[in-house]
Amino acid sequence: MNQLEKLKKLKKEKNAIILAHYYQNADVQDVADYVGDSYYLSEVGRDSDADIIVYCGVKFMAESAKILSPEKKVLFPAHGDATCCMEHQATPGLVLEMKKAHPNAKVITYINSSSEVKAVSDACCTSSSALKIVENIDADEIIFVPDQNLASYVAEQTDKKIIPFDGQCNVHHKVTLENIKKLIEEHGDIEILAHPECQKEIRDISTYVGSTAGILNYAKTSPNKEFIVVTERGIQHQLKKDSPEKSFYFPYMICSPMKRVFIETIIDALENEKCEVIMDEELIKKAKVSLLNMHKYAGG
Repeated sequence: MNQLEKLKKLKKEKNAIILAHYYQNADVQDVADYVGDSYYLSEVGRDSDADIIVYCGVKFMAESAKILSPEKKVLFPAHGDATCCMEHQATPGLVLEMKKAHPNAKVITYINSSSEVKAVSDACCTSSSALKIVENIDADEIIFVPDQNLASYVAEQTDKKIIPFDGQCNVHHKVTLENIKKLIEEHGDIEILAHPECQKEIRDISTYVGSTAGILNYAKTSPNKEFIVVTERGIQHQLKKDSPEKSFYFPYMICSPMKRVFIETIIDALENEKCEVIMDEELIKKAKVSLLNMHKYAGG
């Protein structure tokens, strides 16, 4: 029995599903039952009747799945430390300080944050749902944690006052205008598709700005054949699956913590039911409110 046959057998025996983010390695995406962005996967995990969820992503994603489905066993088969850099930037103490300084504001926290920060937030959001949640939440002032670029992108589209936290994604924030100009010199003045975690000067020259799911949909439906894509390179696998005849060019954007899940670690975790996400019940209870509000205000 080869690895893929063994994995298929284990999933059936244990009533398990595999969820993988678009930034995962290509072979991991190919064995997943569902591949998507954070918002989509949070819905799938919540609504699934599986007994075991194997989450292929980074720590905050697996914890969010556990928070939304505490009755299910969530396995996180990452090799080593697989955390998002933004999980370490915002802390509950810093968020509460901002709240004290802006008592009329509600706290909206990007899902790329620790469970402890979610526990002191009014609602979570993803890049695809951020604007809708800001518009629907009952407050005119919003403390937006932790990504300053996503905060500025949302602020450009709402009349509400956005108070940003001083954080950012290391992978998206480091891309410069010069990086993109170099790609334009090499490939021509073609369409640029950027994630809102990019800096404003990148967003301003982009044809389309949106979540990973949004970028995928735009590239798939566009009549054009070539694109510069400004987000993590793992998305290229799905882009090519959707549109094999099209060409996609990337600046150097690799999120190494996202690449720490392998077929071997998935099989080992599922076979031995190890790498389980264990969380304090009180923390789950507090953090769950902000995640449920994410779905409530986004209409999911």
